[in-house]
Amino acid sequence: MKKQGAAKGFTLTEIMLVLLILGFLAGMAVPNFVQARLNSRRNACINNLRIIQSAKDQYAVENGQPDSVTPTTADLSPYFKSAQLNNGLPTEPMGGTYTPGAVSALPTCSNSASPNSHALT
Repeated sequence: MKKQGAAKGFTLTEIMLVLLILGFLAGMAVPNFVQARLNSRRNACINNLRIIQSAKDQYAVENGQPDSVTPTTADLSPYFKSAQLNNGLPTEPMGGTYTPGAVSALPTCSNSASPNSHALT
């Protein structure tokens, strides 16, 4: 049997406790999401560097070029999907630029000095 006149709902203390818990969980989750996004962009950049190196190797083999040759972006662009190109090379996810270099050298990213080290090793 119900008590007559009993109030329904939550007390201010209960609501404050729930908000405190939600704030704590959000405080833990947001930095993790930011770090995951940075890691994703770094991995995309490193993958693009691998694709550029592969394109340089294919260019050298198909055109009988020595490892010391430095192909231009026009030489490499046929080896990429056209939808992903930015000035003849894949688009860098953080707005940087790629330098292909010689066939024997690893390509570099302008973000390689950042704390997340966008570098092919």
